[in-house]
Amino acid sequence: MMRAFLVVMDSVGCGGAPDAAAFGDEGANTLGHIAAECAAGRAEEGRSGPLRMPNLDALGLGAAIRLATGAAAPRLAAVPKGRWGAATEVSRGKDTPSGHWELAGVPVPWDWTYFPDRVPAFPADLVAEVCRLAGVSGILGNCHASGTEIIDRFGAQHLRTGWPICYTSADSVFQIAAHEEVFGLERLVKLCADIAPRLHAMKVGRAIARPFVGTEGDFHRTGNRRDFAIPPPAPTLLDVVAGAGRATHAIGKIGDIFSHRGISTLWKGKDDAALFEHLDRLVDVAEEGSLTFANFVEFDSNFGHRRDVSGYARQLEWFDARLGGFLARLRAGDLAIFTADHGNDPTWRGTEHTRERVPVVCAGVGAGEIGLCDFVDVGASVAAHLGLRIEKGRSFL
Repeated sequence: MMRAFLVVMDSVGCGGAPDAAAFGDEGANTLGHIAAECAAGRAEEGRSGPLRMPNLDALGLGAAIRLATGAAAPRLAAVPKGRWGAATEVSRGKDTPSGHWELAGVPVPWDWTYFPDRVPAFPADLVAEVCRLAGVSGILGNCHASGTEIIDRFGAQHLRTGWPICYTSADSVFQIAAHEEVFGLERLVKLCADIAPRLHAMKVGRAIARPFVGTEGDFHRTGNRRDFAIPPPAPTLLDVVAGAGRATHAIGKIGDIFSHRGISTLWKGKDDAALFEHLDRLVDVAEEGSLTFANFVEFDSNFGHRRDVSGYARQLEWFDARLGGFLARLRAGDLAIFTADHGNDPTWRGTEHTRERVPVVCAGVGAGEIGLCDFVDVGASVAAHLGLRIEKGRSFL
């Protein structure tokens, strides 16, 4: 019996989405633009020179970028030794749940609710309910903001008043930041869990607990984030594999994204380095017939949203270097697919995700071009490799 490893490099898009203009993202290309900035010597903080990703490029990463956009990415030009292609999303969003659900075989059948980019951003009745649940007389923020900027702006006031910091973004999210020690981590998580059903009824995708610690001038977020997402509207790849009596291992945000459905074991960590330790261990011990589904978030959270090209390039190179040991320990018959859920071009305007195609590169199933495929084809291919079938998509294996 075979094993499968589905690894999502969060936000590592490769441009070329046919509907990008409808999202204001025509021309966005996360990987291509990072490679170009590196080649031009404009991504020199903590690294230097052209973008180096020899392991993924050998599997077909550069070829996938060329396929998606028609343009080459500097220094990503290896002759592919793996299966490679680029996938296009049909769900009407460029967010984490949409991308992951569709990769797992379930396109989103509704339009998400987004909060307007104004102050206040949230309706008064929602604010009142947050206050009631938290036992406070007001909230801070009530706006669009980045997670690090918002705690710098309101952290000290939060400590004085005890009011939670509530904010959103261009994604369908309602985020609550609070101090782990002063407000309390359990209290914050409970508040998000309690408000989540109301948000889900509004078709807001996620309520997110964003704990932080520190003192004024030195606030920083912790690794105890919790997402409360709308459950997928149909059985996903995880449900199908678990329903067949197979083991399913979720690394990182996967448990939260899929509302912990169809998951045998969940492996969390404070950062991507800790998550890679889980992936390295599971390639040695995961059961025959199992699925390991991983999300590596720091490309997106630490560098894409912050428009940090050098940092994003460093993270790509770190990930690729770590990948060498993992690939060497795959067993005969294993399938490993490396892909993404959306883009987040750090050279782009604003701070939000970008609508892009995503690379699909595969190890363990020979070489050859997949071509342009759909997100759901990724899930269908994993299922087929495991001798199973999901409702949507077709296998490219």
